[in-house]
Amino acid sequence: MVRSHSTLLPMLGALLFGATRVLGGTAPVTESAPHKAAASHMFVYIGSYTQKEQTGITLLDLNMKTGELTKKKVVSDGDNPTYLVLSPDHKTLYACNETANFQGEKAGAVSSFSIDPSTGALTLLSQQSTRGDGPCHIEVDKLNKLVLVANYGAGSVAAFPVLAGGKLGPASFFEQHEGKSVDPARQEGPHAHCFTLDAANRYGFACDLGLDKVFVYKVDAANGTVTPNDPPFATVPPGSGPRHIAFTPNNHFAYVCNEMLSTVTAFAYDAEHGKLTALNTISTLPPDFHGNSSTAEIETSHDGHFVYVSNRGHNSIAIFAADPKTGKLTPIGYQPTEGKTPRCFKVDPTTTFMLAANQDTDTVYSFRVDRKTGKFTPTGHSVRVSMPVCIQYMPVHE
Repeated sequence: MVRSHSTLLPMLGALLFGATRVLGGTAPVTESAPHKAAASHMFVYIGSYTQKEQTGITLLDLNMKTGELTKKKVVSDGDNPTYLVLSPDHKTLYACNETANFQGEKAGAVSSFSIDPSTGALTLLSQQSTRGDGPCHIEVDKLNKLVLVANYGAGSVAAFPVLAGGKLGPASFFEQHEGKSVDPARQEGPHAHCFTLDAANRYGFACDLGLDKVFVYKVDAANGTVTPNDPPFATVPPGSGPRHIAFTPNNHFAYVCNEMLSTVTAFAYDAEHGKLTALNTISTLPPDFHGNSSTAEIETSHDGHFVYVSNRGHNSIAIFAADPKTGKLTPIGYQPTEGKTPRCFKVDPTTTFMLAANQDTDTVYSFRVDRKTGKFTPTGHSVRVSMPVCIQYMPVHE
């Protein structure tokens, strides 16, 4: 099953450069410490499908001056370790294995790996059943207490306790979504496509493509509990197929990319009660494009001024300006990803480069980011990785 972030990038950036300021009173935004030079390179983990090659998780090296990418090694060859997330302390990498059979059960797996900080090498620590097939998204809370997983095939979500040393225990929370929506071909039942957290680490959000709903859960990471919220969900226009959600760093707004209609829905966010209120929905495609396309990933810039969405088919990343007062989006450009079917893309913690993973042309390209305009341009550097899906940056301490 070939499918696929709140993000840890602000946290990683803070750890990289040692100094932070607060944007909007809540979330850290990095500032370089004047006495410490920026790192010259960074490790990058790429999660992939393994249908064509047993590449698993690939380790890259990103030159932070030129954007050049160098393939270091394949550090894991497990089945379809597609989506990855790094623990806040950078000691553990978590991956969901997007399969339909795990140890004889109709389920996928979630894996944890210890990280060698000097080489980036991974050592498998644990694996657990996700209790549903086709796990396609994974998240870890900011206290490194819970790992959240969405099962696309089964239409369910689960949470796993993080034990000593980065091992995972069996699922401590599981919920099976129920229902359907208006498209009989793709929305015949639930299809959970992400399970992620808001910027305050208090609420979890699960976009269900099959139901046109964004489910909301209270998350008490310190005590390891996940419970349905009230209100229990928000909705997007029928037939949209919500895929991923991203929050602004100040936790005032959230944005959902809708896979099936190639749109993005902006929400005002009540962070105290975990409530999403829809503002508007706009296309992620230029007006003169009439081919087939679907969205994949969404990300907010580290300062919250821009929102990015990848288009598979148009093979671009749509760039939007986000109004800091109203949260509404304005299209400002579309950057080709230099390949076909862009899945994940990520801006590095220093807002210097963006990497884009093109699944169907087996490439990862680097782009240089203009912090003022939010746009980015090709560096001319790329690397071959079979069926790349997910990108995670790993700071290197020099």
